[in-house]
Amino acid sequence: MTASHRRPVPLSKAYRLINHGPTVLVSAAHGGQRNIMAAAWAMPLDFEPPKVAVVLDKSTWTRQLLEAAGTFVLNIPCARQVDIVQTVGSTSGLEISQGAEQDKFERYGLPTFTSSTCTAPLLDGCVAWLECRLLPEPHNQQQYDLFLGEVIAAQADERVFKDGRWNFTGQDELRTLHHVAGGHFLKIGDALDGKMLES
Repeated sequence: MTASHRRPVPLSKAYRLINHGPTVLVSAAHGGQRNIMAAAWAMPLDFEPPKVAVVLDKSTWTRQLLEAAGTFVLNIPCARQVDIVQTVGSTSGLEISQGAEQDKFERYGLPTFTSSTCTAPLLDGCVAWLECRLLPEPHNQQQYDLFLGEVIAAQADERVFKDGRWNFTGQDELRTLHHVAGGHFLKIGDALDGKMLES
C-alpha cells in the first residue's frame, strides 16, 4: 500500500479500528532495537481518550521494548499479509536479535514507515495503525500480562475504512484477519446491518 491511501482517523473513532476483534501486530522500539509480534487478544477500552488493551506474554521481546519505550503501535494486518502474521507470530525477536545485526523487519524484508508520535515502526501494507502511549499498570502487567495504552494517533487505509466505518466490498485482499488457532485464520465477512424488532 502506498502512503496515498493512508488517512488520519479521528481519535473519537479510533476504537472502531479494532472493535471487530482483528488480529494485530504489536511493534515497539527502544535503544536502537525494534521488534514486531502478533497478538490475537487486543480490544478497545474507552472512547475519549481512546484506550486499548493487549495481552503480551512475559517471554516476548516486544514486551520488553514496549515497557522500556513507553509507547507501541497496534498494526492491523490484512489477508494478503497472512504469511507475515504467521511468521512474526511464530518467531522470537529476542533470538534473532541476540548476536545478530538483524531484527524481524530486516530478516523478513518488512517495509515500515515512521510514527509521528512514538519510536515504534509502523508496518506498511496494513489497513490501520493505532499509535499508543503505555498506561503503566504494574499489577495487571505482571499478574495478567495485560497492557493498557492510550491511543495518541490513528490512521487507516481509506479504501476500506472511511467515515468511521469499515467497508471491505470489492477489497478481498484487504479484509482483516481473525486468528483461530495453529496458524488458521478467518477473514472478516461482509457487512450486515441489524434492525430493531417490532414490539
